[in-house]
Amino acid sequence: MAKMKAAMAAVLVMEKEGVTQAFGVPGAAINPLYAQLKERQTIAHVLARHVEGASHMAEGYTRAKAGNIGVCIGTSGPAGTDMITGLYSAQADSIPILCITGQAPRARLHKEDFQAVDIASIAKPVTKWATTVLEPAQVPRAFQQAFHLMRSGRPGPVLIDLPFDVQMAEIEFDIDTYEPLPVYKPAATRKQIDKALDLLAAAAKPLVVAGGGIINADASELLVQFAELTGIPVIPTLMGWGTIPDDHPLMAGMCGLQTSHRYGNANLLASDFVIGIGNRWANRHTGSPEVYCKGRKFIHVDIEPTQIGRVFAPDYGIVSDARAALELFVQVARERKAAGKLPDRSAWVNECQGRKADLQYLRKTNYDNVPMKPQRVYQCMNNAFGKDVTYVSTIGLSQIAAAQFLHVYGPRRWINCGQAGPLGWTVPAALGVRAADPKRKLVALSGDYDFQFMLEELAVGAQFKLPYIHIVVNNSYLGLIRQSQRGFTMDYCVQLSFDNVNTPAQEVSRGYGVDHVKVVEGLGCKAIRVHRQEEIAPAIAQAEAWMAEFKVPVVIEIILERVTNISMGTEIDNVVEFEELAAGKGDVPTAIAAALLD
Repeated sequence: MAKMKAAMAAVLVMEKEGVTQAFGVPGAAINPLYAQLKERQTIAHVLARHVEGASHMAEGYTRAKAGNIGVCIGTSGPAGTDMITGLYSAQADSIPILCITGQAPRARLHKEDFQAVDIASIAKPVTKWATTVLEPAQVPRAFQQAFHLMRSGRPGPVLIDLPFDVQMAEIEFDIDTYEPLPVYKPAATRKQIDKALDLLAAAAKPLVVAGGGIINADASELLVQFAELTGIPVIPTLMGWGTIPDDHPLMAGMCGLQTSHRYGNANLLASDFVIGIGNRWANRHTGSPEVYCKGRKFIHVDIEPTQIGRVFAPDYGIVSDARAALELFVQVARERKAAGKLPDRSAWVNECQGRKADLQYLRKTNYDNVPMKPQRVYQCMNNAFGKDVTYVSTIGLSQIAAAQFLHVYGPRRWINCGQAGPLGWTVPAALGVRAADPKRKLVALSGDYDFQFMLEELAVGAQFKLPYIHIVVNNSYLGLIRQSQRGFTMDYCVQLSFDNVNTPAQEVSRGYGVDHVKVVEGLGCKAIRVHRQEEIAPAIAQAEAWMAEFKVPVVIEIILERVTNISMGTEIDNVVEFEELAAGKGDVPTAIAAALLD
């Protein structure tokens, strides 16, 4: 046993639990913890410019690599409330992050002390556990429980609030005998997998819907093995994109109202049986259950018992970690194949592949317009970045179009906040990814509004040498909101353009408002503005050279045409194709066109 400050016990537990990186903003109420971090020098720290940014950095850090748990730290009051958005985003997507907040001394709680707020109560709805530790001796056990909860069952975030005097108090603690608590993950049984495969055997046109739970469980390779053994095509969700490579013959496209492929929707609608693994039937994927479920049966495999039947009742449900389930699926499928008991799916696979290859199911990208159409930007990105790139994005038309036109070839190469979609997420999340992996090819993608929300965090990339490429597609609009406002016949409060008094006279007519290049350079990074498609590849080459030389983020701002409507709809069988298809023909129904198009 050793006598130490409770704050030191917290740091030692984090070390034992594998923490090597934290993101945060010091302050008076959390300084005792920072003092112990300084003394130990074992956990690297990145100073954020906004505490919400620190929480999104922690998210990016976790999402980048299996086993990571990002840590974000802030002082009391507004630092904690600033991090609520990051906790919500992490909770929604089953991402474990640990949020540590400083608090007023215990004697000052509930006395309206400066920056004192009941952050544990505020955070409870968006965490697996949120607690204010009132007894110094309980600090090490609170941290032990936090890591146990974050890793067990459906992963998710935890908040620990530490009053100042609790951090400073002396306690007895023996770190040498400390061990993490065993992680609990439910696992499918052999009987359940046999029944599921029996149900699948009776189907003529089955699909697997692969969710983000497969990526969380580091089970993408098992998913591909299962698909190849059974010959069942796979539709990844947005959070599961990359579980099967985009160029795999069994990749049947993404399904949904927005972030989808036309052939993905068509393949889902042609199916008669769906097995969802590690997914939550999100509404942007399904649309209404009446359309999504009609004519097909469902199996749902998920680690969280309350997800089974939450959106609609499956024909069969299995509560299991995705890896545990897929290990058994692969084992049993292999046994059945050796015994000649797996159905031949080749005709169904050929049908799905035919839609993927058919020009009428492909959207057009090869536009030569200036200002550029976003479709051509993504075509250029596919050509420039190759298969080993990792994309980071959050929300808006830029992200929706990215999901329709970009390609992803492996797990954790599409890092996206799915349910929460907070603007500003992309910059800090990309920095968190870079902190987790200094070597991967990393490209962030933002619209101009998302970029403006938290662009101050670029200074973090400059200070701590966290280089990556950030593509900003700039139409000076809240593009997604503008498009949805057409249902209200308005274009109101969504224009970002204005005459910048600092813009040279010859540029004023463009009226794009914020000069992103100057702002980025002022934050210590590099930036390039691009107007034509032939300028994109040279800009990327220049960005890579600057990153190698200066080790800072490089922003490539691409000026888009002001208004481009991106394909989306109200149901998966009613997606409006605003632009021409690859075959050169549009398919916008007349009534919808009259209501929604110029």
